[in-house]
Amino acid sequence: MTGYKVAIVGATGLVGREFIKTLKQRNFPAASIQLFASDRSAGRKLAVGNDEVEVKETTVESFEAIDIALFSAGAEVSRHFSPIAAQSGAVVIDNSSAFRQVPTVPLVVPEVNPEDIKRHKGIIANPNCSTIQMVMALYPLHKVNPIKRIIVDTYQAVSGTGSAAVEELLTQIKQVLDGQTTVPHVYPHQIAFNMLPEIDVFLDNGYTKEEWKMMEETRKIMHADDMAISATCVRVPVLTGHSEAVHVEFSHPISPDDAYRILSQAPGIKVLDDPTISLYPQPWSAAGTDEVFVGRIRQDVSSKNALAMWIVADNLRKGAALNAVQIAEEIIKRNWLHPETKE
Repeated sequence: MTGYKVAIVGATGLVGREFIKTLKQRNFPAASIQLFASDRSAGRKLAVGNDEVEVKETTVESFEAIDIALFSAGAEVSRHFSPIAAQSGAVVIDNSSAFRQVPTVPLVVPEVNPEDIKRHKGIIANPNCSTIQMVMALYPLHKVNPIKRIIVDTYQAVSGTGSAAVEELLTQIKQVLDGQTTVPHVYPHQIAFNMLPEIDVFLDNGYTKEEWKMMEETRKIMHADDMAISATCVRVPVLTGHSEAVHVEFSHPISPDDAYRILSQAPGIKVLDDPTISLYPQPWSAAGTDEVFVGRIRQDVSSKNALAMWIVADNLRKGAALNAVQIAEEIIKRNWLHPETKE
């Protein structure tokens, strides 16, 4: 059987399952797909196309003869096993935050900076879900009219935290509607019918780590070290689909019509923008899709060089699994499976 031997680490999680689905939907040239997770999940069987594949415990021997390893098992697991996998000859595409800010590790959105993949030394980082959809929408504009400043406020679904958070939201909704008291476990406060401006831990400067990740990752992906960015990230009681209100200041004036035209022609972007019929992106309709949706494109009345817009995407698809699989596809298409050697 021809093709590539693929390993999925964290296969039983929300993103891990999405990896499986995405590989099959896109007819990825896989000779085999092996599933790995923690010892707690070992022995379970998951559907991979028409086959049932047993989940194995992740060990140092797991990556022998593996070509591509897709990781979504958390930063601690990635820090331990990703170098082992790379040393075994696999290319690791890691969905955690473990390597995103390591200077020698490419941080890639294929529609934005595919050439960075070539620099990999065996590990490639998948960006944060909220970062991916924002740079997808902003980079086509940045190429035409360089961005000076970004202010972004996110409205992020609970699936970004994992399956336990999804269950907590569903349980709390039932409890509240039944008049019962909720007891939060995943989040510091009740998430049902509520919003929490706290994603990841707080840093000394008052920002959260999620907000810091958005700012730093955007600069790295877009190769714009001096770009001014400020973010506020909020967890909302939505199951799937991150939304973002973005205000962007450009170097020169830009009209909403120009932005609409540029984005309509950009790969992976779908513009939904007609206020007369209440047409704009929504997380409910974005769930299960691959595009990044942009709407509410309008002049920012506070600055002649600025626009405001609304950006929505499925955080498990383009925000995680799809982007990683697209990186793998780019590696194969460009014959970049093996690390770049120094001349």
